[in-house]
Amino acid sequence: MKVLVTGATGLIGRQVVSRLREAGFDVRVVSRQPERLSETGDALPLPGADAPQEAFLALMRDVTHVVHCAALNNERNAGEADYRAANATLTGRLAKAAAACAGGRFIYLSSIRAVAGPGFSGTIDEATPPAPQCAYGRSKREGEIAIFEAYAGRGDATALRLPPVYGEGIKGNLAALMRVADSALPLPAGALTGVRSLVSAETAAGAVLHLLSHPGPLRPAYVAGNAAPLAICEIIAAFRQGFGRPPRLVPVPALPLRLAATLLGKQASWRALTATQICDPSLLASGGWTPEADTVDRLRELARRSSQTR
Repeated sequence: MKVLVTGATGLIGRQVVSRLREAGFDVRVVSRQPERLSETGDALPLPGADAPQEAFLALMRDVTHVVHCAALNNERNAGEADYRAANATLTGRLAKAAAACAGGRFIYLSSIRAVAGPGFSGTIDEATPPAPQCAYGRSKREGEIAIFEAYAGRGDATALRLPPVYGEGIKGNLAALMRVADSALPLPAGALTGVRSLVSAETAAGAVLHLLSHPGPLRPAYVAGNAAPLAICEIIAAFRQGFGRPPRLVPVPALPLRLAATLLGKQASWRALTATQICDPSLLASGGWTPEADTVDRLRELARRSSQTR
């Protein structure tokens, strides 16, 4: 069976390609930069959102399954229209082509941002009503709806909603925390009370393989996450250990910092830092997938490798 993987040069896509090949799948990789994948033999460019439908149909030659990892995220200059084109319009057109030509499954790598904003506190599972709060989250939710429409009534398509993903080449808030950890600055541990579910790129790729191999029809969505969510101060401490730095976490009360954030107009950032977002992966686990239990060790190792490559 041949699996088409989009975004094959990305943080998760690289791991998906590796896991699928290890499992014996034939893989066709698709990327906006296929020249970086020339050594793979079966590499094609990813059409743009405004490409003719024939370009998407051509990708599906001899393909059984599709894993759609490609996405626009953490781009400073991107606006609502850019996110919608990359994450919703392109996804819908790819899903229509796959539904017409590929007889297998369509796994869409979505995000918990399709369900909740960064300031939401609570547990997120498959029953959580979608309420995206940002352009990225809205576009990912629209992408989910597009694949559900393309595969209506078939049970062959699903959205895998991921919490923040870490690994080689991380971006966004986790990358910012890693930069903070790689400094001598003391940090107000008492204020950093937010708890987060995370998942490594390798574990996310394992969830993709699990869903491709899962017997019976797929649910519309699955939520992934690690076995034990971590407080933000624990994430920073793990990075600092990997960098060989002392923790330097000072037990400062939260109230002064909250007041400072309010005065500076940074209430949204403060809510994001102190919100608790726990992803419940029970549905995936009930089918035999195992959530990672060694997140702290993996974060330490990620920081250690990062320090060696500078």
